[in-house]
Amino acid sequence: MSMREVMENKLRAAFSPVELTVVDESHRHAGHSGARPGGETHFAVFIVSPAFAGQSRVAIHRAINDALKDEFAAGVHALAISAKSS
Repeated sequence: MSMREVMENKLRAAFSPVELTVVDESHRHAGHSGARPGGETHFAVFIVSPAFAGQSRVAIHRAINDALKDEFAAGVHALAISAKSS
C-alpha cells in the first residue's frame, strides 16, 4: 500500500470526510530538504468534514497532523492542508 493510500485511510477513519483528496507532490520537490529519490515525502490534502465544525484552522491542522503522526515519523516531510467543515 502506498503512503498516499495509508494517509487516505487514516484520514477517512479519523474524520469521516465527505470529500478527501491526497496528492503525492514529491516530484515537485526533488532536490529540496526532506525529498527522497523514491518520493512519498511531500503531500497535499484537501479534506471536507463535519468533524471540523466550530474548530479553528490551527485546531484542524493539529488534528490532521496528529492523525498522521506515524506517517511523519516514517518519512513524510511536508503536508499542505486545505480543510473545511461541511
